[in-house]
Amino acid sequence: MLLTSLCAFCAWSIVILAITSFCLILNKGTNHIKKLHDIPCSGCDFFTNDYRLKCTIHPSKACSEEAIGCIDFEAKTVNCNACQQGKRKLYPPF
Repeated sequence: MLLTSLCAFCAWSIVILAITSFCLILNKGTNHIKKLHDIPCSGCDFFTNDYRLKCTIHPSKACSEEAIGCIDFEAKTVNCNACQQGKRKLYPPF
């Protein structure tokens, strides 16, 4: 009887610890996602929408958590590079 109770207690302890760990990981993940959504680069006029040079002012900080609160942020205008539609042609047509 004692061994059965001990095994049941251990099993329930493991289940409760697993659920608690899952909830903590989920909470940490949602907080990280919320922080990533605060990065303003995609709405900035200096954002180039090109993987080679993401930002013309702060290329090392672009699209990272360091860009939150950027003092050089300018709202996108109609003529900005990131607003252009269509595919870019790398080579002239033959």
